[in-house]
Amino acid sequence: MKNMWKSMKFTIAFCVIFAIGYVGVLWVLAQVATPGKGKVDVLRLDGKAVGADLVGQPFVSDVYFWGRPSATGYDATRSGGSNQAPTNEAYLKEVEARVDSFLVHHPYLKREEVPAEMVTASGSGLDPDITPASAYIQVGRVAKARGQKESAVRAVVDKFVERPVFDLFGPEKVDVLRLNIAMDETFSKK
Repeated sequence: MKNMWKSMKFTIAFCVIFAIGYVGVLWVLAQVATPGKGKVDVLRLDGKAVGADLVGQPFVSDVYFWGRPSATGYDATRSGGSNQAPTNEAYLKEVEARVDSFLVHHPYLKREEVPAEMVTASGSGLDPDITPASAYIQVGRVAKARGQKESAVRAVVDKFVERPVFDLFGPEKVDVLRLNIAMDETFSKK
């Protein structure tokens, strides 16, 4: 009986340590090591909430820059990839259909110029960022749809290219939602 009581005390102690202590440690790290102290910025346009900073959005109109495709429809409650291998025939057909669609909207591109990230879903299905190359390749479409010069649209993109942290950690990236909000603020929708 004495050993059982001791075992129960250890179990309760470890439950407290791992259930509460672990969460507490993560919370403290989030306060210190993350932008926004672990809180997600809600982005607004004309005072209206239009999205969360860390979650991708489904943009399909030609007046907007597009993000990566999502296997979950950008549903944050179902974050995840398709888990299909690159040799899966259904997956390959889906990617080919995305390439064909991308080329319809970007007739100035050749098939081999379509960025892989624009036709393949990410592992989380929620990526808010694309590479600068993927943003610049869309400038022609967005400029035409908005009735603007490509140089003016490119100048807006230039402002939203985020450099790696300390020029060491992470890739260059462009936050698609922030860029599209800036496009709406800079140019009227057509």
